[in-house]
Amino acid sequence: MSPHGILLLDKPAGMSSNAALQRVRRLLGGCKAGHAGSLDPLATGMLPLCLGEATKIAGEILSNRKRYRFTIALGVRTATGDREGDVVEQSPVPADWQARRDAALSSFLGCGRQVPPMYSALKQGGRPLYQLARAGITVERAPRDIEIFELEPVSQTGEQLELDVLCSKGTYVRTLAEDIARSLGTCGHVAALRRTWVEPFEREPMETLESVAGARLLPADRPLEHLPAVLLEPWQADRIGHGQAVMLVRSPAPGRVRLYDAAKRFLGLGESDGRGEVRPRRLFQAPSAKAID
Repeated sequence: MSPHGILLLDKPAGMSSNAALQRVRRLLGGCKAGHAGSLDPLATGMLPLCLGEATKIAGEILSNRKRYRFTIALGVRTATGDREGDVVEQSPVPADWQARRDAALSSFLGCGRQVPPMYSALKQGGRPLYQLARAGITVERAPRDIEIFELEPVSQTGEQLELDVLCSKGTYVRTLAEDIARSLGTCGHVAALRRTWVEPFEREPMETLESVAGARLLPADRPLEHLPAVLLEPWQADRIGHGQAVMLVRSPAPGRVRLYDAAKRFLGLGESDGRGEVRPRRLFQAPSAKAID
């Protein structure tokens, strides 16, 4: 029986997110799977993998906040923005950079715009930017809106600065590291990077590749708990399953809702018009065994 649910993998260093995903698929018998937010090969940490029917809600995880622990090596900038790239710039590190640290970090808090790096999986003309970068081609990239909620120093030694950041989707830590180094009067690159959690899995344990076979999967509706839950009568669940709308005695507010059958099994997502009508939006082929409280 194919697994359905969310696996929180602690991705090891030196492996791409897709390679980690394919390794997990093989370990679990070739099930359908996708990852919700890639990590650079250099990086370690939480990589949410959606298995089976849970792939239908991967976008919900992608849009959430993420927390990273990373180290900036000052004085050297690389082509990739991390320690794996060729050195493209060197600059003296100001003697007073530590005194300027707090003011520099505070300037990054809040909403801002960030230009994605060339070494990224974003596509232009159907080709990932990193392929263009490897061919020596640089193209214009539109800046993207991001938000930095927290940015705190963890440690500093010599010409390295370790930081902890809570950021919005679409934030590239490599670009953030380069910008921080620039604000300190030098250049820099990411020497170490770990994603400690992805919302809403702040307190959930991660699985290693070695523990995947016996891993506990989180239910597919775990990232959807912010949405109202709708419990359907058997005949209503049947209509929803056939793509038809149902009328409820108590109407949830307009917007998306979680749908459950009489056994409190998760059926998928619906849309409420706020006047009692609920339509199916994205349904699971097989109900999740997870029951709502």
